Amino acid sequence: MSDFRRSPHTFLNTVLNASTEETRVLLSSHLTKDVTFDIVHPVNRLEGRSAVLENFLEPLKKALSHVRRRDEIFIGGPNRRAPGGHWVASVCHYVGNFEAPLFGVRPSDHLVFLRSGEFYRIEPDGRISEAKIIIDLLDLMRQANRFPLPGMLGTEMLFPSPATHDGVLPIGLADGERTLDLCEAMLGDLKAFDPETFTSKGQTGDDGYWHDDMLWYGPGGIGSNYRWSGFEKDHRASFLTAFPDRIGGNHYCRIGDGNFAAVSGWPSMTMTHQGDYLGVPATGKPLTLRVMDFYRCANNKIMENWVLLDYLDLFRQMGRDLISEQAE
Repeated sequence: MSDFRRSPHTFLNTVLNASTEETRVLLSSHLTKDVTFDIVHPVNRLEGRSAVLENFLEPLKKALSHVRRRDEIFIGGPNRRAPGGHWVASVCHYVGNFEAPLFGVRPSDHLVFLRSGEFYRIEPDGRISEAKIIIDLLDLMRQANRFPLPGMLGTEMLFPSPATHDGVLPIGLADGERTLDLCEAMLGDLKAFDPETFTSKGQTGDDGYWHDDMLWYGPGGIGSNYRWSGFEKDHRASFLTAFPDRIGGNHYCRIGDGNFAAVSGWPSMTMTHQGDYLGVPATGKPLTLRVMDFYRCANNKIMENWVLLDYLDLFRQMGRDLISEQAE
């Protein structure tokens, strides 16, 4: 059986550097006619090849001159969640000089590494019929010195490739289904937590899901952290204080591939804004959150976790227009 991951990988790493005529041919060959792309706010739903070209690819090429796609993770597998099928998922950066506005974010005229999490449903003929994409526009604002929120909770850094440097089209690694089993078990126990300590059962220790030296790479607004204690201090405590009734795991896709797994929900979380968060006082509003998680595991432990969150959409629901704020 041919490797269904390779055709979309080649397409995604070719289309940004093609001419307009070549791009239309590539889109016709690699996207279904009725393809849908759900993209981070303020882009949201795009329907059909022309909409993808005009409202996603062309703005990206115009904003980031000589843009290149740089994959850090690119995996694929059968989806455990409805609607099933085969999916690929990636963590990548779009690299270029930020010379024109992108979806309302003002340019810096300097090099940027625009991080992105992406999921694509692949049809039996190899074409993409559905995509979900979270571009970290909040981190792009930070890189352009237009960050509209308080300082990061953790450490802001470039999303690294896996420590093992084998995340792109992995071959001959562990059983992806077992990797996904581990991550699903962790997510199941993560839902319940102690409101005083913010801990959840089974997460750490000899029999825990996470390695003692776990690394958690968070999106703009949160930043990254090291070990479970850093994760609780630099992310989990503030998040659960603000959203103590959060319920997650409403995923449309869960796949495993070798030592890697990826899950995503659109939205994944529902919650109520009950405490101050990143400078926004509690509003009492019901909220939803679009989420993507990518994992690397080894020896039955989770070693690394890359996280993309649609924070522009979350803050919109809390009454903040971060696009307008960074433009002032």
